[in-house]
Amino acid sequence: MKINTQKGHELVADHILFKIQDGEWQPGERIPSVVELAENYGVGRSTIREAVSALKAMGWLDVRQGGGTFVKSVLPTDVRHGAAHLFTNSDSLIELLEVRMALEIRAASLAAERRNSTDLLRLRELIAAMEIGLEHNDTSEGERADVEFHIAIVKASGNSLLIQLMESMSDRFNESIRQSRELWFYSEKATASRLLHEHQMIYEAIEQQDKKLAESLITDHLSKVELVLRKALKTDV
Repeated sequence: MKINTQKGHELVADHILFKIQDGEWQPGERIPSVVELAENYGVGRSTIREAVSALKAMGWLDVRQGGGTFVKSVLPTDVRHGAAHLFTNSDSLIELLEVRMALEIRAASLAAERRNSTDLLRLRELIAAMEIGLEHNDTSEGERADVEFHIAIVKASGNSLLIQLMESMSDRFNESIRQSRELWFYSEKATASRLLHEHQMIYEAIEQQDKKLAESLITDHLSKVELVLRKALKTDV
């Protein structure tokens, strides 16, 4: 089966999805590697990675860092609602995002004012990790670095109560960021490079100690997440 089209990754994703829905690949089963799939479909590895990333965001595949790609143990009930698993607790997701905005916008302003060399080094390390994740299409690494970046901003604020609040809700915050990334990719088909660029700009504002710009950039960043979330939930924006 050869695929020579500009939207080859969509056709590959459709065919992989058919195999899952038809029962050829069972829930929990490991699917062939990127290299094997690229050979089978006659396309480049990047096309396969795009297809896998799309199906991961839709809830059909589970990509395990260093462990391969597996069919999800619990599958979405309908392809049209492939992102439904993201919204089991939709109200709490919205509320948590509102808390994140209140906390992180102020933290970004304080971080721009108070950051030290150690804070900046940590933020640069996480930006580099995001770049590596993007280069290798490692969504797990991208998610991890994204989560840690937001935590590092709060720590750079130097406000012990903000830090304690972030740490006390770390599991919920981590899940919120992970789900936000998956939702963004699913609903907007945005690339990881776009997210990387936004994080880079936030870092630069903090490095330059531009409080207003840091506030503005992280407000825009989180507002986009809220917009995509509300749009996907079909709630009023």
